[in-house]
Amino acid sequence: MASAALGDELSCSICLNLYTEPVSLRCGHNFCRDCIRIALDTLEKSGKPYSCPECRKKYLDRPLVEKNRKLSNIVENFKSLQLDKTENLCTYCVDSPVAAVKICVQCEVSMCDKHLMAHNKRVDHKLLDSTSPFVNKKCSVHKKLLEYYCCEDATCLCVSCCLVGSHKGHQVELLEEASEKKKDKLRHILKELMPKKETVDERIQTLQDHKRQALEKVDDAKKSVTEVFEGIRRQLKVQEDAVMHEISRQVDQISQSVSGQLQQLEAQKEDLTSKIYHIEKLCKLTDPISLLQSPEPDPAHKDVEEISVLGADGFLILLVLHRSINRFIAGITSQVRQEVTDLSLDAKTAHNNLALSNDLKTASFSERSQNRPETPERFTIYRQVMSVEKFTRGRNYWVVEAGPEGWEIGVSYPSIERGGSSSSFGYNKKSWTVRIFKNKCSGCHDTQKQELKPKSDCRKLGIYLDYEAGRLSFYQLDDDPITQLHTFTTTFTEPLHVAFWVNTSSWVKILP
Repeated sequence: MASAALGDELSCSICLNLYTEPVSLRCGHNFCRDCIRIALDTLEKSGKPYSCPECRKKYLDRPLVEKNRKLSNIVENFKSLQLDKTENLCTYCVDSPVAAVKICVQCEVSMCDKHLMAHNKRVDHKLLDSTSPFVNKKCSVHKKLLEYYCCEDATCLCVSCCLVGSHKGHQVELLEEASEKKKDKLRHILKELMPKKETVDERIQTLQDHKRQALEKVDDAKKSVTEVFEGIRRQLKVQEDAVMHEISRQVDQISQSVSGQLQQLEAQKEDLTSKIYHIEKLCKLTDPISLLQSPEPDPAHKDVEEISVLGADGFLILLVLHRSINRFIAGITSQVRQEVTDLSLDAKTAHNNLALSNDLKTASFSERSQNRPETPERFTIYRQVMSVEKFTRGRNYWVVEAGPEGWEIGVSYPSIERGGSSSSFGYNKKSWTVRIFKNKCSGCHDTQKQELKPKSDCRKLGIYLDYEAGRLSFYQLDDDPITQLHTFTTTFTEPLHVAFWVNTSSWVKILP
């Protein structure tokens, strides 16, 4: 019972047999390597999300499987114990079971050393190791020992099959000879398969390493984004405090101005009140002499200059806020900005059926030849042009806009040929491009094209070049959110120029 229970624990839940090359998912469940591969392939083909067949835990990406070496060792030990338990016992030792050392195929018995000696004295039969089973050792038709192998029908034969059966006249070999030949053939196949398996193992390890590195880069990117937004929040707080301080200063200034004006008005009011009281008192006199001899109060008074509380000062607050926002935007831009070169197209390289704008930012198809002078740098076969500027280090980013389908955008070494079929961007080892032509989008390098599937019409691209890392990425900017269209990874050995190809009725433009 304990052995059966252990066998159940060591069985794959998919095939229900003992594990073969057991592997583990991240959720902790184990399966045979082939069983889980087939299960994941089935989910992928059906379009269903990846999930564990046992606990149904879902995975966004195809889960990686790792060999469970400890479980594999346990399974192998369990199999060995099971084999030990099922060893052949001597057929004649009934009262006290004894392990058999040989079996007689003709007699279909197993024998220990003692009974083997007695058997050999009576008959001369073919003996086999005790671990060999009886089944499939005798001919099912003639009930005789299988001793030969038919090379034409690939089956084992007895002597009667060779002489009078359906295999009469066929090429036959002794089983031992045929067995050795098959072993040699299997060894040859094994010799061919082992390097292939090693290559696959290396590719698996490489992909796992790439995925781990990608996940590490994602974690680093998340940390960088977190730091950027923490910096944004700090800058926002700084700008908010600065604006609030400026507003408070202006309020204090206005308050002081208003307070001074109030004091002047109060003094004026007191002076006017005194004059009014004196005049009213004179108006009440009945003695003409006293009235005429009394001095008249001076009716003139100095007006207090009126100030605007919400006029110029309110607009000044808006100006302060505007300047603060500009500073904030400049600070954020400085954090996320890559090294951007002010790019311009090199007229010396432009094909004569390419028209260049005055600012050398736009290249468009022209039916009329531009009649430019012949130069060694000029492309003569394809409507191509390169930039004046070159990239030799660092991280660089630029944005390009394109017209209708029929264009190519990328980078190229300056050593690219300028004439002949090998001068076409993307069709040599010296250029890397994204091309849209005949309603198909593809990444091109060294004549190899990889089909790409943009979310919508691809008209605006951001290109990011990390020269030292050997990374060239293209991003589709037409939609929100921004999506990564394609990435080339290599080792750059020469300076890189921006490279354009334009088909009829199309154009490309470098944006600021």
